[in-house]
Amino acid sequence: MKKIELCTPISEENIRRLNVGDYVFLNGTIITARDLAHRRMMKYMAEKKSIPFSLEGMALYHCGPLVKAHGDEWTVLAAGPTTSMRMESFEDGIIENLGVRLIIGKGGMGEKTREAMRRYGAAYAAFTGGAAVLAAKCIKRIIDVKWLDLGLPEAVWIFEVKHFGPLIIGIDSHGRSIYEEVRAETLRRLSGIIKDVISE
Repeated sequence: MKKIELCTPISEENIRRLNVGDYVFLNGTIITARDLAHRRMMKYMAEKKSIPFSLEGMALYHCGPLVKAHGDEWTVLAAGPTTSMRMESFEDGIIENLGVRLIIGKGGMGEKTREAMRRYGAAYAAFTGGAAVLAAKCIKRIIDVKWLDLGLPEAVWIFEVKHFGPLIIGIDSHGRSIYEEVRAETLRRLSGIIKDVISE
């Protein structure tokens, strides 16, 4: 387990060096996207339309930030993670086609995403739920916002961040998932408990 500083754009080489349990602090650009933004990205790709932002080498944050308008400018009040599994049906296509290197969220993701990360060189990092104000403090400015018609939480926010984290690597590019490992260990222990109870 190592502490690692990453800057965007992130290379595949740097992602391949990460292992489950490493903790990361991120500098550079984070792009938020929730369900509706993922659906729109997939629709754009299917229609061969140009997406108005680049995810190549970027960190994609499953987050619907709380923002406040001040005239023509925005302030981020809170920016905690949302449940990543909601994006499971989209994320493999996003990784494969748009070059995302780091997914940030909470709760982990499934087999399709894990396989895409292994194949294309990406990783999943967990940000602590309930630490939304801490996340906002790491956001130094809003670079841009896209697709505001989806609503403030579902819009795509492009943030400049400094020392964003700690982010714990939950799925690495080698096929390991702390979520699957914990699940397997839990089932193994549960099976042992059930056998002990039955044998008494």
